[in-house]
Amino acid sequence: MTSLLLTTLAVTLGAMAVLWLVSLLVRDASIVDLFWGLGFVVIAWTTFALTPEIAPRRMVVSVATTIWGVRLAAYLAWRNLGKGEDYRYREMRARHGDRFWIVSLGTVFLLQGLLMWVVSLPVQAAQWPQAAAPFNWLDAFGLLLWGTGLAFETIADWQLAEFKRRGGRGVLDRGLWRYTRQPNYFGDFLVWWGLGTIAAAGGAWWTLAGPLLMTLLLLKVSGVALLEQAMVERRPAYRDYIARTSAFFPWPPKPS
Repeated sequence: MTSLLLTTLAVTLGAMAVLWLVSLLVRDASIVDLFWGLGFVVIAWTTFALTPEIAPRRMVVSVATTIWGVRLAAYLAWRNLGKGEDYRYREMRARHGDRFWIVSLGTVFLLQGLLMWVVSLPVQAAQWPQAAAPFNWLDAFGLLLWGTGLAFETIADWQLAEFKRRGGRGVLDRGLWRYTRQPNYFGDFLVWWGLGTIAAAGGAWWTLAGPLLMTLLLLKVSGVALLEQAMVERRPAYRDYIARTSAFFPWPPKPS
């Protein structure tokens, strides 16, 4: 399956290179965020098209990945389109000046493409002929994790949107946000461990490297750590929220 992996890698990096060219035309590197979910959809269906038999596990992971990716892309488009380039890319643009166009190719687009490809390993391996074993209880458990994660992040995004629509003053500490400071990221965590579990049910245990990388990204790189640093600077009340609310895994809040 080496040739299949190399093909999906080439497709992924090629798509990111095209997206980079578009970002140069529109002068907005933020479009890479909109493609994050859709990139996994591209990988899922590229693998589906290049593997032979139509087995249940192939269809399940492809459809599940599509539902997750399209929902995420639609939400980010609704939230971000028309608001200009994200502050992270504006800061990079100011820092690198005339070199930003080439720096962004490697550090923004191709890097995200590579990370996307590694995280998607369960989605790819679950479709290989070696993973055509009959559905079992582990598949069902993986679907349960995936469905719970999708519901978690969908509800969390809706609650955040409602909070902002009503003025967004103070700190959102109601609903799912009462039990974890990052319910949407926790939902992503469950989605990818669910897909990884389905791949493992077909024998591809090694692909759990994908969910492990996603967990690292969410907790230490582009997720919780980056967002909370910005929130503490913008909203002083967020320190109190940190003191009483679980950072990631849902848990009853500490008494005020």
